[in-house]
Amino acid sequence: MKKFSNACVNLMQRYLPDAFIFAIILTILTFVLSLITTGQSVMELVVHWGDGVWSLLAFTMQMALVLVLGNALASSKPIKNLLVKIASRVSTPNGAIMLVSFVSAVACWLNWGFGLIVGALLAKELAKRIKNVDYRLLIASAYSGFVVWHAGVSGSVPLAVASNVDEVIKVTQNALSTTIPVTETLFSWQNLVMVWVVIFALPFINRAMHPDPDKVVQVDPRIFLEEEAAEEEMEAELEHATKESTPATRVENSRILSLFVVAISAIFLVRHFALNGLNLSLDIVNLIFLTLGVLFHGTPIRYVMAINDAVRGAGGIILQFPFYAGIMGLMTGANADGISLGTQITNWFLSISNQTTFPMFTFWAAGLINVFVPSGGGQWAVQGPIMMPASLRLGVDPGITAMAIAWGDAWTNMIQPFWALPALGLAKLSAKDIMGYCVVVLLVVGAFISLAFLAWAGLFA
Repeated sequence: MKKFSNACVNLMQRYLPDAFIFAIILTILTFVLSLITTGQSVMELVVHWGDGVWSLLAFTMQMALVLVLGNALASSKPIKNLLVKIASRVSTPNGAIMLVSFVSAVACWLNWGFGLIVGALLAKELAKRIKNVDYRLLIASAYSGFVVWHAGVSGSVPLAVASNVDEVIKVTQNALSTTIPVTETLFSWQNLVMVWVVIFALPFINRAMHPDPDKVVQVDPRIFLEEEAAEEEMEAELEHATKESTPATRVENSRILSLFVVAISAIFLVRHFALNGLNLSLDIVNLIFLTLGVLFHGTPIRYVMAINDAVRGAGGIILQFPFYAGIMGLMTGANADGISLGTQITNWFLSISNQTTFPMFTFWAAGLINVFVPSGGGQWAVQGPIMMPASLRLGVDPGITAMAIAWGDAWTNMIQPFWALPALGLAKLSAKDIMGYCVVVLLVVGAFISLAFLAWAGLFA
């Protein structure tokens, strides 16, 4: 395992470019493949790209809020204190790798943005405390929990099919006339078994990759010195502002204002769940994390500072999302016969499927498409119109198909640096530092999930 993971690390260090460059290369690749396979002209594809660039602005805002609100919550004192207590439980490099893998995976299952930040913060806390632990693998272990994201509470596809019946009807081209409740997708016993097998396996997979002592890359201590200086500066600014005791500073530091926000949000959430049951849309997930963030930071001005700091980590996502939306435009842009690159990929997998293999091939197709369109919403837009009607024709439960798309979308995030940007920003690393380890996770988890979908469709449907 060490030899194989070292080979993957060396390969990625040598050939993987910056995440933004990766997005541009994918754009070129998608353009060329669409040009060859769909018979469209260059100008037609340019139009598809331009129409797609700004097509996901609402979804981009939701995703940015998931990240920023999750980041702000993770940086609050109660969460940080909890991370310190958790980190104190281990004292060895192997223990550190296993701990951050498990905690990150559980947190990502709850909320992807929260999980990314919590994992990175815990990894840094462990790197500060434990000598001879490989810092790159620590951060990769924190990111590896992302492989369960779309099978968790903030999964885009299962929440999309559970939320808006009109959108479900539109995307599935009238194949579905009702939403699919999360009890048949996220909280089905089959999905929960898959999730928790992966969560408990990740610590052992990552531990097996830890380099020998002579090849360990430890954390640069200057990272912590810079952060401590920034925190001291922020506390000094708050203390100075408090001493001034002007009407403005008293309002900014009023806990009553924060408690008012928490109270109305909590009342709304209680009412929502009382009327709708366990109906978790992206907006509801964001409201939960907004509420907890305001509560845990105590005063409005502290939360403002936490949000301002969290927004910096979203820069890469904001820059790259329009490019991936443009790639989605190229993937879905059809010729006069209704043929697009995305439909060709999906139809090819469909042509070799039967009732038992259909979910597994849907998972594989989703994984391939996700490399080009790392967005749950984009994934659903590409595969939903084809896979959902096909699943009904083959007699496959549409809930299984939705989860196959969701798992595929999460699976190849292990080799797609797009979503690793926030964690990498916190860690002061680049994508090439961690992707070699993530390739190993991709292969092991992919083999298990493939077999699991075969069993779900063939034995437990």
